[in-house]
Amino acid sequence: MTIYIKNMVCNRCIMAVSKIFADADIPDAVVVQMGEVRVDASVSEEQLELIQHKLNEVGFEIMNDAKSRLIEQIKKLSIDYVYYDPDAQKASFSDYLSGHLNHTYNYLSTLYSSVEGTTIENHLINLKIERAKELLVYDEKSLSEIAFELDYSSVAHLSGQFKKVTGFTPSYFKKSGEHRRKSIDKIG
Repeated sequence: MTIYIKNMVCNRCIMAVSKIFADADIPDAVVVQMGEVRVDASVSEEQLELIQHKLNEVGFEIMNDAKSRLIEQIKKLSIDYVYYDPDAQKASFSDYLSGHLNHTYNYLSTLYSSVEGTTIENHLINLKIERAKELLVYDEKSLSEIAFELDYSSVAHLSGQFKKVTGFTPSYFKKSGEHRRKSIDKIG
């Protein structure tokens, strides 16, 4: 049985959800990954209600409909594409999503926009800008290296999008000391 969980987008989320399942006395045959939990044993209605309650307390929820699950998979894959899978950007983002989700990009894009009120492209740009902020704060890479890592065609392209999203140039953001960042589960 697979349980899909909304807003589960980082390693700390996985740890929190794993603890919830352990506390609910679900057997060890549980695999927790971003956005989903696979359970090899049967789960009673009481256990499922307890899990849902505990998940809600920490900002998660179980998703039961297919469209919500697909939206969460798009978000998860977007995060993977920008943050965790360095080989992913060898493919275009539309091919990456379509290949993983077995739907046309047009279908995924239309569904995402209708549910989220923004485009997949804007979501991806916002994720990239948050990643750029993170890399700027760490101060371990030059702006050229960050632009290359995030698959921008040039530093100017990254800088333009950065200013459009944040209102600041990357260099001003870095110098200002006001490193306001968003949690990746809050990026629209």
